Amino acid sequence: MRYVGPLWRGARRLLKLAALLVFAVVATIFVVRAVDSQRGPSLELWHTYSPPELDRQQLARTDLAGYLAAEAEAIAAVRTHVTDRLDPEDRVRFNRYFASSPIYPGRFAQDFNRTYVLEPKGEPAGAAVFLHGLTDSPYSHRHLAQLYADRGFVAIVLRLPGHGTVPGALMGVDYEDWIAATRLAMREAGRRVGPDRPVHLVGYSNGAALALMHALDALDDPALVAPARIVLLSPMVGVTEFARFAGLAGLPAIFPAFAKAAWLNIVPEFNPFKYNSFPVHAARQSFLLTQALQANIERHSRAGRLAGLAPVLTFQSVLDHTVSARAVVQQLHARLDDNGSELVLFDVNRSGDFEELLTVGSNRALADLLPPAPRAFRTAVIANVEPGKSAVVVRETPAGETQATPRALTATYPEDVYSLSHIALPFPMSDGLYGLEPDRADAFGIRLGDIAARGEYGALVVGVEMLVRMTSNPFFPYLAERVAAGLPPPR
Repeated sequence: MRYVGPLWRGARRLLKLAALLVFAVVATIFVVRAVDSQRGPSLELWHTYSPPELDRQQLARTDLAGYLAAEAEAIAAVRTHVTDRLDPEDRVRFNRYFASSPIYPGRFAQDFNRTYVLEPKGEPAGAAVFLHGLTDSPYSHRHLAQLYADRGFVAIVLRLPGHGTVPGALMGVDYEDWIAATRLAMREAGRRVGPDRPVHLVGYSNGAALALMHALDALDDPALVAPARIVLLSPMVGVTEFARFAGLAGLPAIFPAFAKAAWLNIVPEFNPFKYNSFPVHAARQSFLLTQALQANIERHSRAGRLAGLAPVLTFQSVLDHTVSARAVVQQLHARLDDNGSELVLFDVNRSGDFEELLTVGSNRALADLLPPAPRAFRTAVIANVEPGKSAVVVRETPAGETQATPRALTATYPEDVYSLSHIALPFPMSDGLYGLEPDRADAFGIRLGDIAARGEYGALVVGVEMLVRMTSNPFFPYLAERVAAGLPPPR
C-alpha cells in the first residue's frame, strides 16, 4: 500500500474545503438569482416566441435577396404568433406589438426594423454597409446611411439576425450568426460596385465589433470583401466585467419555474425600433464577441499585420456605461499604425453646475483615456473652451504631432446635459424618435429623446436611468463632417 503523508492528506482536505466553498458560493448565487428573477413583470409572448432565422450555414450560402425573403417571413411570423394573439390587457397604446398602437412599426411609411438599401443618383461611387447595435435595428443608421447615399454610395443597412422582431429572437442567435450576416452584406456590396470601387464598413456598438472582426478576417482571407474604410460609433471593443459572468445569471432558467432568470431586463416594449427587454444570452454573446475581437486584434498586432487594416474613424463619448472607452483607445487605436486613422472624443460638459456633481472618475475620464502625444492617429476632442464657459471647441491633433489646434463650434451642450452617452452618437438633435429637439414632421408615435419626467422615485415601470440617458448628439454636424471627409461631394 502506498504511504500517504500528512502533507498530502492536508492538501486533500484543503481541496475539499475549497470545492465545498465554491459550491456554496455558486449555490447561493443560484438561489439568490432564482428568487430575484421572480420579481417584476411576467414574460409575454414577445419574450417566449422566437421567429425563424437563417443560421450561419444558410447565411453563407444565400444572398441579400434570400436574406430579405427570410426576414419578411420572420416579421410575418411575429404578426401571426404575437400581434394577432395578444391578450386584451396587452392591447395598449404604447405596445409596439399591438397593431392599432401609434408605435406599431408596420404602420409607418418605412419600417426601420427591416434591412433596407439606399440607391444613389447616377453611377455608384462605392458602397457602404451599416451594422447596428445589440437589441437595436437599422433605424440607428438612417442619418449616416443617407449621408453616404447623397454622396454617391449604395448604402446597405442590415438588420442583424435576432433583431427587429421580438426580444425572444435574441435567445436563439450567436455572434457567429452576426458575423455570417456581415459577410453576406459585404458580398452584396462588392457585387453592387465591383472590385474597383471602395466598400466602406460602418458599425455602431456591437455592430462596430462585427465591422472590426470582418476587416481583420479579410486580412487573412482574400475571398472576403475587404473594407477601404471603417467607421465606428461607440465601438464594443470591450464591455463591462459583469458581461463576463452574465451566463451565470441565467442558470436558474434551466428550471421552467425560473424562466425569467434568462432575462436581465423585462421592460414594456414602447420603442418601435429597439428592444427594451434584454436576455442573458445576448449579453453573453456580446462578451464572447469582444473576447474574440480582442484576440483577433492581438494576433494581427503580434504578426505585424495591422498595417494592412483600412483607416479607422472612431467616435466615442468619454462616459459610456455600455462599452469600455479605455478598450477603444488601448486595445484598438494604440495598436494601429499611422494609416490615416482618427479618434474623436466627446468630453463631459464643464459649463454649468454639473461638473461639481460628477464623480472623480467621470471628471478625469478624458485625461485618463488619451496617451500623450505624439500619437499614430489623428485625435479630435470636443470640449468646453474652458471650465465654466458654454462655448465649445474641437481640439484637433494630427497624427505624429504634439500641438492641438482649437476650432470653435457653433453647437454647444444644452445647459441641462452633463455628457453624451453610448446611445447618443448616431442621432442628431432633430431625430424624431431620439432627438432632444425632435422634428415634429419626423414622427414615430412617441418621442423618447425629450422626455422630462418629474415625480416620485420608483413609480414608473421603467428605470429612471432610461429616461435621463442622453439619446441624441448636439455635435452630430461635426460627426457628419468627419464621416463625409474624403467622400465625393453631395449629388
